[in-house]
Amino acid sequence: MAEFVHVTTAAVARRVRRSGIAARGHARRGVYCMPVLPSFTFTYQWVRELRRWHPGVLVAVHLRLPDDEPVTVGHYNAEPRQLTAAQAVAAIRGLDDPRGWEVFVPRSITVAEVRRIRDVPQGVGWRYLPGAHGRRPCPCPACVTPGQFKSARLSRRYDL
Repeated sequence: MAEFVHVTTAAVARRVRRSGIAARGHARRGVYCMPVLPSFTFTYQWVRELRRWHPGVLVAVHLRLPDDEPVTVGHYNAEPRQLTAAQAVAAIRGLDDPRGWEVFVPRSITVAEVRRIRDVPQGVGWRYLPGAHGRRPCPCPACVTPGQFKSARLSRRYDL
């Protein structure tokens, strides 16, 4: 059985305990998750990025899927590959840098597959994109949205 982690808001935790994780999405309906890896930081890498879009506290839902479960795996901005759950875990574990990788389960997760729900530190992982720490933000108008943190200063830098 392959072990995965799904990150969601704490407000949804009671519903997940009662009825599992609902498949969501527009074009493809399913659940995004990450395999449990030996590195705590890599396992919960999506927490910090998801905090930008989901207000409140995030929690980790640990789930166990059958090894032959069909899933898609890939980097978040690349075309995903169709693999089984066990192959997806092996593929991500074999990477030197698994930051930005994700697994997509194209169905809902049942209550029986949910193992536990735990609190996680809210600052774990990366923001904006993997490896962005220490790089200056792009000051062009396409990348800086009005009202964004320090957007006026970035706009002035672009005009110079």
